[in-house]
Amino acid sequence: MKISKLRITWKKSAIGYARNQKRAVKALGFHVLNDVVEHNDSPQIRGMIRKIRHLVKVEEIGREGEA
Repeated sequence: MKISKLRITWKKSAIGYARNQKRAVKALGFHVLNDVVEHNDSPQIRGMIRKIRHLVKVEEIGREGEA
């Protein structure tokens, strides 16, 4: 089974935004602004991204296991 990956970049500070948005930033694994994390594409990850779509940049980086 080939799993799609997402590269997520934190572009804008969460200061002044709701607590649940700050928690989504931390749950995705960000530590500092302009940090980049990679996650397998899943409904849970997509949901967190949707909550903070105004703070991040998302790129689909293909599928794991492709030749």
